[in-house]
Amino acid sequence: MTKDDERLLRLKVIVNSLTEEPGCYQYLDKDGKVIYVGKAKNLKRRVSSYFNNSPKNRKTQILVSKIQDIKYIVVPTDEDALIQENNLIKEHQPFYNVLLKDGKTYPSVCITNEYFPRVIKTRNIDKKSGTFFGPFSHHGTLNAMLELIDNLYQVRLCHLNITQEKIDEKKLKSCLYRDIGKCKAPCIGEQTREEYLQQIDEIKNILSGNTRILCQKLLEDMQALAEKEMFIEAETIKQKYLLAKDFDSKSRVITSSNQNIDVFSIDDDESKAYVNYMHVVNGCITRVFTNEYKKRLNETKEEILSLAIIDMREKYGDESKEIVIPFELGFTLKNASFIIPKAGDKKKLLLLSESNVRQYRIDALKQAEKLNPDQRNINILKELQRKLKLDKLPMRIECFDNSNIMGQDAVAGCVVFVGGKKSKNDYRKYNIKTVIGPDDYASMSEVVYRKYSRAIAEELPLPDLIITDGGKGQMEVVRKVVEDTLHLNIPIAGLAKDHRHRTNELLFGFPTQVVGIEMDSPLFKLLTQIQDEVHRFAITFHKNKRAKHNSESELDHIKGIGKTTKTLLLKKFKSLKRIKEADYKQLEEVIGAAKAKIIKETFAEPSLLV
Repeated sequence: MTKDDERLLRLKVIVNSLTEEPGCYQYLDKDGKVIYVGKAKNLKRRVSSYFNNSPKNRKTQILVSKIQDIKYIVVPTDEDALIQENNLIKEHQPFYNVLLKDGKTYPSVCITNEYFPRVIKTRNIDKKSGTFFGPFSHHGTLNAMLELIDNLYQVRLCHLNITQEKIDEKKLKSCLYRDIGKCKAPCIGEQTREEYLQQIDEIKNILSGNTRILCQKLLEDMQALAEKEMFIEAETIKQKYLLAKDFDSKSRVITSSNQNIDVFSIDDDESKAYVNYMHVVNGCITRVFTNEYKKRLNETKEEILSLAIIDMREKYGDESKEIVIPFELGFTLKNASFIIPKAGDKKKLLLLSESNVRQYRIDALKQAEKLNPDQRNINILKELQRKLKLDKLPMRIECFDNSNIMGQDAVAGCVVFVGGKKSKNDYRKYNIKTVIGPDDYASMSEVVYRKYSRAIAEELPLPDLIITDGGKGQMEVVRKVVEDTLHLNIPIAGLAKDHRHRTNELLFGFPTQVVGIEMDSPLFKLLTQIQDEVHRFAITFHKNKRAKHNSESELDHIKGIGKTTKTLLLKKFKSLKRIKEADYKQLEEVIGAAKAKIIKETFAEPSLLV
């Protein structure tokens, strides 16, 4: 028995002794380091799935090969298992788990713990220094909120260390902000601390998204002052009310619900998942974040979204009772309910969240492409791989096209794109040898056979994808040669054109199906570029051959008569007819006795023409 057999036998003993209760399990490597953390409704069933004979992807096989020990924690409920998993991942940062990673460091607003608190925007979170609101992912919303606060209140902007003792002893002086009406100068006792803290309480309501409470209070204060005929003071409150009301209407995106709601949506690619989180307070969206989660073991969207909900609600201190999600997750939370909306305001919120996460993923890809231009082509090829469900990335794509006029001067061309770029050294031209007349299918069959039979014989690179400049018929011809004759397993696609000769469809599979691609997408542009390139290449070769053919004469087929001699004769006699009619002496004067003799003898006996 090998060491690996002993390892697996030992691990299976542990698995067989596991409970069927919910819990978390940890896989450890030879150094005792936690390399993977997972959760399970049924510990025994979940862990045993790693060690049975069912098919596993490559990443999971590598993980299993490194497991030396298993630890587990039994918990009362599925929710507890999910929370425990989140905590263990953060504690151990296992290599094979989803990597929790914030997309950005978002700014927050801090109301400081000072005697006269200040309101400041910051990215540094230190709970000891004050009360924090946010973070805010949208700078426009945050700045609008701070502008509203600035217009409504005269909160101090200075950095003075203000204490009651210093005020009483008159050790402080007012600054320019008092003179321009931006501060009521609590530093010299012109504003009481009680009045100042009342402003701070109202600011906290605004930062919490409770602008409706503030609007209601301002309206009541304005009406009370009007009843007392204090119209100047009432007008001041009215202006504040209108500002708060305007901000409230702009920030109320969709719903008029008074409930606090969390909305989550997810998008992903091969290596990362992107989770968008929106926090809605009294119908106002107060927080919008998109976090990145790096995949390690091909985790599903359900697995990542479950982990992200626990992670983000904990991170942002969220306790909303309703959580809007796009699909079932298979677990519950004690103090909150999951909702999958089909219509109405909550469905609109979910669509808005999905739009945000989709845009974030696009922006992240664009940013990666700027840092690494070659990555853009790789991303396009990955998209093609997903669309066609290919087993491997189509790094090498080869495309064929025929060109002839009524079967005359028939040729074909093959262009090659490697990594999404032209590989001109690999382009090939073909004169059609076995086909008589205008038969595109037979011509394609000949060229494809010649190309790949030679590639097999000489062990040349084979493509990851073959594209034909044509529809179902061309694809079937290529398939017969590649699969039936040469016994190769190469995916085959076709690019079909509309009645205006413009590319409009990507075809794939047998039976052939249309693959949906947006016409303004980078992938469609790449496919169009490939088709235009092979068409240009084949047409150019055909034109050159036809031009050469049209310029040929019987002189080209006389052995011993080269291009220079031909040029001298045509320059002197102007036409082939006059050359044939010239006597030996006339020819000798132009090209000499030997070549004059060859020409006279050849034209006298046409069978000598090669």
